[in-house]
Amino acid sequence: MRIGLITEGGAPCATGDAGAAADASGWCDRLVRGLDQHRFDLYALGTAPAAPLPPHARLVRAAAPGENSGDRAAPGRSLRRAFGRRDRGRFLEAFAALAEGLCAQDPPTDGAEGTYDDGTGPAGGPRELFAAGLYALADLAREGGGLPGALRSDEAVRVLEAACRAPGARRGAAGAGLRDHLALAEELERTLRPLSLDWYGEDALGAADLCHAAGGGPVALPGLLAARFHGTPLLVTEYGVRLRAHYLAADGTERSGALRTLLAALHGRLTAEIYRQAALLTPGDTHARRWYERCGADRARIRTVHPGMPAERYAEAGENEESGDPATLVWIGRVEPAKDLIGLLHAFAEIRARQPGARLRIVAAPVREPEAEAYLLHCKGLAAHLFPDEAADPHAVGENPVSFEELGGPEAPTPEDVHASGAVTVLSSVAEGFPTTLVEAMFCARATVSTDVGAVVEVIGGTGLVVPPRNPRALADACLALLRDPGRRHRLGAAARARALELFTVEQNLAAFRGIYLELLSRAPVRHRAGADVPFAHPAEAHVPGSWAPQAVTAGTGAPDA
Repeated sequence: MRIGLITEGGAPCATGDAGAAADASGWCDRLVRGLDQHRFDLYALGTAPAAPLPPHARLVRAAAPGENSGDRAAPGRSLRRAFGRRDRGRFLEAFAALAEGLCAQDPPTDGAEGTYDDGTGPAGGPRELFAAGLYALADLAREGGGLPGALRSDEAVRVLEAACRAPGARRGAAGAGLRDHLALAEELERTLRPLSLDWYGEDALGAADLCHAAGGGPVALPGLLAARFHGTPLLVTEYGVRLRAHYLAADGTERSGALRTLLAALHGRLTAEIYRQAALLTPGDTHARRWYERCGADRARIRTVHPGMPAERYAEAGENEESGDPATLVWIGRVEPAKDLIGLLHAFAEIRARQPGARLRIVAAPVREPEAEAYLLHCKGLAAHLFPDEAADPHAVGENPVSFEELGGPEAPTPEDVHASGAVTVLSSVAEGFPTTLVEAMFCARATVSTDVGAVVEVIGGTGLVVPPRNPRALADACLALLRDPGRRHRLGAAARARALELFTVEQNLAAFRGIYLELLSRAPVRHRAGADVPFAHPAEAHVPGSWAPQAVTAGTGAPDA
């Protein structure tokens, strides 16, 4: 089978696998290497894969940021420089439909008192208008190019302004000013950039048996167009819902409320159309599945496929569960406010008051964003304030019971070493998707204490303790319960490892996608290469000796007519 795999950011087959974030994104690499009976044609939005590809995979196209948008210029250029007279009319008609569908308020649902403001309301006029404009722009870009410059033209900005102020526009859109319209036009050009790529011919995605998008939003847009132009089935896999990440992202201080409303509507409309047209959607957990359904996806076309992680990596730690310090709690992950390290530190203050020998090890992924660095410094300052350095005797050097380390450093080279160093792994988040760090702890046979967010309960089942988010006292009580009961801790750890080996291995992930690929191809018409190497190209009876022509039956006898 020929799979057109659409990726973003250099995956698959990227080198290096340090940390939970790398494990979460490494599924794509493991998919390509594990399903070597298929041919993978890679299409990369962003950086091309740096590592060598296996023999059955090849890089067909790569589009670096800004590529194939040669007409890009600062907002304010004229539409005449992008299209001729006829195509200018086509563009304005298509873009007006897209803008109206984007800015229009969704009608209320049956029995609902209000309406949705996020662009993910029920199917109807605005959503269908947005889709019609999107496909018309795709047809125009395929025939003549010039779309990136047109989307940033004066005429496009005026169309957006008119749509924001039209009757029936969503609440908040009417307050958008010129700066907001310019910013929205720029975001539209960036989001719709895949429409202008040269990926849709018979020598590219048109030759694939199946398009597999390793993400939603703009990543899945090429697969959406391949389905429209060539009827190629589209499979969308998101381990971490892109739309949810957009909603939870911190807003820039210069963004007005009107602009935030319009950007949310843009990503919501695009996501809803991709979910509506995909042949199959494979979220990594039921929490993400609920997002899909909320965005209008057909429940019958959603299949939960848990991410697969290499169990052998954690085998040594999982088989030596007694190796950790019985008084140490471990936290590992990315540093950001959603992880609620502040609440964890306050919970640990209560733990120390009731069990003075307890220690907390915080191991963070390397910090790159200024906001994350500021949050980490704040957490270190709070820890220094809550827990002054202590010394065992007057001649010893004092140390803090809370340690901050960086993942990959000399003291914590790998996540499995971090989990193995403690007795309990703690997750204190107030918002979470698929909790990869909990799965790592489960493979390492460690008991866990987690907040009830995202897919936490689905992942751990009954193998760990779960408390409400933003409740330091409950978090402290659960941690103390496990620190004081080694037998319970070990039983939970063993059960957690057994659950992880059953549900979250690479093997189960590959088996699921192997079956999904064959299922989708069996439902799609054979369009080319009708040879012996194409599954389902011929019915099974075609290979059985003998004649299968229907025989006439003599009336009244029930026997074939001689």
